[in-house]
Amino acid sequence: MPIRKVNSIDIAHLAGVSQPTVSRALRGSPLVNQQTRERILSIARENNYKVDTNASNLRTQHSNTIALLVHEESQAQDWMINPFFLSIIGGITKAAANRDYDVLLSFQQLSENWVTDYENSNKAEGIILLGYGSYTDYIDKIQLLEDAHAITWGPVLRGQPGHFIGCDNRHGGYIATQHLTRLGHKAIAFIGVTDDDSPEFSGRFRGFRSALRHAGITVNQHLQVPAKWSEQSGYEGASALLARGHEFSAIFCACDHIAIGAIQCLQERGYNVPSDVSVVGFDDLPLVARLTPALTTVRQDPIQAGEVLVESLLKLIAGQDLRPRLIEPTLICRNSTASCRELTSDSDQG
Repeated sequence: MPIRKVNSIDIAHLAGVSQPTVSRALRGSPLVNQQTRERILSIARENNYKVDTNASNLRTQHSNTIALLVHEESQAQDWMINPFFLSIIGGITKAAANRDYDVLLSFQQLSENWVTDYENSNKAEGIILLGYGSYTDYIDKIQLLEDAHAITWGPVLRGQPGHFIGCDNRHGGYIATQHLTRLGHKAIAFIGVTDDDSPEFSGRFRGFRSALRHAGITVNQHLQVPAKWSEQSGYEGASALLARGHEFSAIFCACDHIAIGAIQCLQERGYNVPSDVSVVGFDDLPLVARLTPALTTVRQDPIQAGEVLVESLLKLIAGQDLRPRLIEPTLICRNSTASCRELTSDSDQG
């Protein structure tokens, strides 16, 4: 009776690891630590296991497929996906289809293994990543993908590893706040976190401060309240802002979700938006144009974002040099902002 040939699944069982880990170890992937790699190689030698080069070559052929990994946000419930990501997914799939590429979509939890699950998986020629939860945690993992065909939608920061395409958040924060100062507002609050784990919000806050300084307005720390990206966080941020008792006539929120929650809080407390308080958001989610009042916001163009991400990834796959790129945001003015002149006229009529 012929002896069955040992395969990679057998090696994985003997080594106490997964089959993809065996494949990565045999390819010399840096994602497998030295001790595990040596154990796998030793077991492979003992069992006369050799890599099937024909199968390996078959897997490395062009697939005309790119992988799109969408990570859960740390503030999201299990069933929630950031609506901006839904818009950008549409832009990515359209751009890929225009180039005869398919998109392999996967929703990922920010587990310890999300990088190893997709690095050199041979399911796709390259990877686009959306969402990262904690940036400081994410950037440690993205270093493992530095030699892979992978690109992230996120903050573009000097010296960071990997490849990033993102919105010019500082300029977006600037034009949002400039809009309010030009309307005559001087006491302008900011709701959003500004720590190292949220560099996109931090960039918007830097633009906020810069616009205030250029308008000759002193930044008031009492009018800055932290909030994550959720509506609940925006509601709580506005509530905390009101509790401080410092006067303000406008709020710049770091994202539309925060703005929606803030407006709900203001309205429940008897404030009229924009007659009492003007509010500006960031993202231009599809739903904000249908709110009452419709939200003034800074627009990140998801179609342009998808186009740039796919174009950049294909350049990376082709071995071309890739530089970080910022996409210019635009201000969309709607009914949630009013000028101080309008506020004075309304009060005079009352």
